[in-house]
Amino acid sequence: MPAAEEALLKRVLPHSIEAEQSVIGAMIMDREAITVTSEIISGDDFYSRQYGVVFDAMVELNDEGKPVDVVTLSDKLKEKDVPPEVSSLEFLKDLLNANFTSANVRYYANIVAEKATLRKLIRLNEEIANTCYTGKESLETILEDTEKRVFELVQKRNTGEFVPIRQVVMNAMDKIEQASRNSGNVTGLATGFLDLDFRTPGSGLPYYRNAAIRSYSGCSQTLHG
Repeated sequence: MPAAEEALLKRVLPHSIEAEQSVIGAMIMDREAITVTSEIISGDDFYSRQYGVVFDAMVELNDEGKPVDVVTLSDKLKEKDVPPEVSSLEFLKDLLNANFTSANVRYYANIVAEKATLRKLIRLNEEIANTCYTGKESLETILEDTEKRVFELVQKRNTGEFVPIRQVVMNAMDKIEQASRNSGNVTGLATGFLDLDFRTPGSGLPYYRNAAIRSYSGCSQTLHG
């Protein structure tokens, strides 16, 4: 076998086990890390399937309003018939003993997301190549399908995954509670007009915000409202 072909076979798909471990460890230690990471990645984005399963289990516990610790997590994993090597307390405690911190969890979650996108691009490239070789589709169809699927990856990277409605509500309630504690203070950025500041959340000005939206054709549009 030529050296070039042998090298291709030995190549490993892009991933970072260290980043995946850091995300899982931080989520076990800090519930807020669950909210942060679930807005960026999903269990399917993990290269290590065992970490992906643990991730999904923690998100489920959090969405259900239940405590998230090694005991509840182990029970949740066992309910899902996850193998003992992943659902055991020993495995989960080892993650805690790795001295992970939640301070940089967003950074690590973005690494996991980036590697997942690279793997998806590689798989997409292989599928496109196979389609081209079979010759069953027209060039126009192949180009349109390629453009659509690449666009979907770009959109997902820019907007993130859908967030469960329970999580959205819980996040909103937390912000409302925090705002209620700021008695007499302005939430958000003050405009300098006292009456306006206390009628709106600072410079939020919900009816005068500009939102840039990129259309499918790549053109930017500005909406007022």
